[in-house]
Amino acid sequence: MLGYAAAPQAGPFEADDEIMAAPPRTASPDEAVGGDDAQLADRLRRQVVAYDGNQPAGTIVIDTANTYLYYVLGGGRAIRYGVGVGREGFTWAGTQTITRKAEWPDWHPPAQMIARQPYLPRFMAGGPGNPLGARAMYLGSTQYRIHGTNDPSTIGKYVSSGCIRLTNEDVADLFSRANIGARVVVLPKSSPNREARKARPDRQAMIISVSSVD
Repeated sequence: MLGYAAAPQAGPFEADDEIMAAPPRTASPDEAVGGDDAQLADRLRRQVVAYDGNQPAGTIVIDTANTYLYYVLGGGRAIRYGVGVGREGFTWAGTQTITRKAEWPDWHPPAQMIARQPYLPRFMAGGPGNPLGARAMYLGSTQYRIHGTNDPSTIGKYVSSGCIRLTNEDVADLFSRANIGARVVVLPKSSPNREARKARPDRQAMIISVSSVD
C-alpha cells in the first residue's frame, strides 16, 4: 500500500450506484464497443503523453483528482485515458492488482443497492445496456473494478461508488494491454499527483485513433 486509505477487502462485487438506465441498443456487443470516444472532450480522449513517474511499464495509475487513468508504456511515455471516478465519500486510494478480466460482464446488484433502489433488476446480462459496459478488470479481492459504461457522458466526473469507468472503446483498448497481475495504483483525490504528470509543454500529446501503440 502507499499509506493511503486502503480499499475495503472481501465483499460482494458492487456496480456503481449511479445506474444509467439506458435501454438496450439493437447493435451487437462488438458493434457497441466503438464510437463513444468521439463524444469526449479533447482532454479526456485516449492519447500518448510524456510520463515522468517512477512506475514500471505495464502499471496502471489512477489520477483521481484529474479523472485520468495512465497505462505506463515505459521510456518516459504513458497512454492517458479519461475516466469517471468515485463521487464524494466513495473515493479510495492504494495499490491493488488485476485478479480477473471479463468481456461483457453480467451485473448482479447487491442487496444493499436493491434496498436503496428497489426498481433495479436482480440480474442483468452483459450487453450494451449493462452499466459495467464492454469489459471489466477486477481489483484484488475488493468490490472495485475498472470497467466500461453505458453512459459515456459520465467520463471526467465524480459519479461512481468507487469503481473506475471508461468509455467502452477505451476499456476495450486497456483490456487488451493490461494483464492479470498488473499493478494498479490509485492516487488520493486530495493529494498532489506525484506519480502521473500532465504532458510536458515541450512534448506534444498524440491522440490515439487505433488500438496499437509502438
